[in-house]
Amino acid sequence: MAPLPAQNTFPILFLLFTIFALSKAELHAHYYDQTCPQLDKIISETVLTASIHDPKVPARILRMFFHDCFIRGCDASVLLDSTATNQAEKDGPPNISVRSFYVIDEAKAKLELACPGVVSCADILALLARDVVAMSGGPYWKVLKGRKDGRVSKASDTANLPAPTLNVGQLIQSFAKRGLGVKDMVTLSGGHTLGFSHCSSFEARLHNFSSVHDTDPRLNTEFALDLKNKCPKPNNNQNAGQFLDSTASVFDNDYYKQLLAGKGVFSSDQSLVGDYRTRWIVEAFARDQSLFFKEFAASMLKLGNLRGSDNGEVRLNCRVVN
Repeated sequence: MAPLPAQNTFPILFLLFTIFALSKAELHAHYYDQTCPQLDKIISETVLTASIHDPKVPARILRMFFHDCFIRGCDASVLLDSTATNQAEKDGPPNISVRSFYVIDEAKAKLELACPGVVSCADILALLARDVVAMSGGPYWKVLKGRKDGRVSKASDTANLPAPTLNVGQLIQSFAKRGLGVKDMVTLSGGHTLGFSHCSSFEARLHNFSSVHDTDPRLNTEFALDLKNKCPKPNNNQNAGQFLDSTASVFDNDYYKQLLAGKGVFSSDQSLVGDYRTRWIVEAFARDQSLFFKEFAASMLKLGNLRGSDNGEVRLNCRVVN
């Protein structure tokens, strides 16, 4: 084959570079500046109103974002409803307790009026997650935008979400598969500063824990008694449970202080104190809230960069593919 004339190589190389750049189009903060300038205002007003009516909304939205990004990247696959032929992520066991999907529906409906067919559901969820943290007293960061919505959602994939029973080694492995390091894992676990857990997620620590101990010995004794009172055996109250730190509606570093006091609700949370790879980070965040806030914003940006499929779309209704 004859070599290409020199004058033709530059346009071809430029074209190849452009195609590659477009296939991996980067997210950026100003993605909707021209096409939907009202975006941030609509999102923040929607979630503020929802949270006034239901104080559980911030914790639920933050958890929803984690559960979305952890499965197929941040592609809003957690928002899709099951169909006659497919059980979707939201109906997988770990997601049965994920709530407040109506907040996304409301934001999407308003955005479809303001700028039809422009803003992806994945970007809406990323913005809502940032806003619930900021309005609960936590850090604010510039969300990078330009995600597309995925077309696949399988309940079976939710088995890959980190369970509240994992140890540090398993948690590190789970986060590493998604390109997130040890510090990201400990930092993002701090999202539990907003939140509540039902007894089913931690009662194994309270009754017949092992052949030697009835209760997990890592638990603070008084705290363990309190949890046992809330979650007796048998437990007939399906709504019974415990807040994940003592200031559960405020985004702060109290979660880390609680871990150091033996008051981590989940076994996975408490394990962060007992391992040399993670304990120093817990201690640093317990000491310095501004350090935790800075690292949380950075780790949320990394989490938000986990990419979904390259052939995504902008859904017109977040619950169904177009």
